[in-house]
Amino acid sequence: MSLTNWIPTPEFKEYKELFKEHFEMERRDDGVLYVCMHTLGGEVQWNAELHRAIWQLFRTIGSDPKNEVLIFTAKGDNWMRGFDTDSWAQIEEPALGGDPKRATYENMFYDGRQMLISLIHDIEFPTICAFPGFGFHTEIGLMMDIVIASDDAIIMDDHYGFGLVPGDGIHSCFIELMGIRRASYAMWMGKAIDAKTALDWGLVSELVPKEKLVERAYEIADRLMSQPRVTRRVTTQVFRRQWKQRIVNDLDGAFGMEMYVDLVTDERHTDEKVQAIIEAEGSEAAFLREGRKDGMKFE
Repeated sequence: MSLTNWIPTPEFKEYKELFKEHFEMERRDDGVLYVCMHTLGGEVQWNAELHRAIWQLFRTIGSDPKNEVLIFTAKGDNWMRGFDTDSWAQIEEPALGGDPKRATYENMFYDGRQMLISLIHDIEFPTICAFPGFGFHTEIGLMMDIVIASDDAIIMDDHYGFGLVPGDGIHSCFIELMGIRRASYAMWMGKAIDAKTALDWGLVSELVPKEKLVERAYEIADRLMSQPRVTRRVTTQVFRRQWKQRIVNDLDGAFGMEMYVDLVTDERHTDEKVQAIIEAEGSEAAFLREGRKDGMKFE
């Protein structure tokens, strides 16, 4: 008899309950796990609590050997369009008991890095993102193994317009997928990238009508489940190598630069700024949907 015991692995019913405030979860008998981000049952309102819960979720589901494929999406018509100012103010505003210097490390540098580190390193099975529409922090979805997007999706990052350095992973994601010329322009200019362009530039794997996103994700999961577990999991590691290298080369240093500027400029996460960016996106999106920008064909 062994002198010690195995440490129990997480049970699905337990962490489904634990994470229910941020994620709806279902798992088929074959191990295909469905996870849907939400806030109070509706579209995601980006907040500090979810910012931490994402990597906690990835680490937890990655440690459960009964999970075989992840389908990850967001509630409603968008990826994450809303913003919970009060959540961020509680950790950033001294008047509310927040400590911006502490938050810069504990909530930004640590939590922010761990989202991508856990996604790429801790989940050793295939990941499928079903991207439903506009949103920020798209790197969380775009760095998954297969990305299907709604045919009306718009991908955009405007950290620069927000007064911040785009160093928390979106830079690595865009550069890896689009190349430095397109990526740097998109981030300097806060460029809204329509669904067809995202497909042409390699940001997403395929486009699907919004109402078919989850159905199509399950079809892909069925294909991935058609081969033995060890084949599926080792194949995943072959395709993850480039993302792992990106994390080693880019993430910590660029995140540190972003946090330096955050402290120097005393920027805050506020809904007012975010909504201004979203409104700007909305006006550009109108041009995109008509196939033109500034009176010219958008290519």
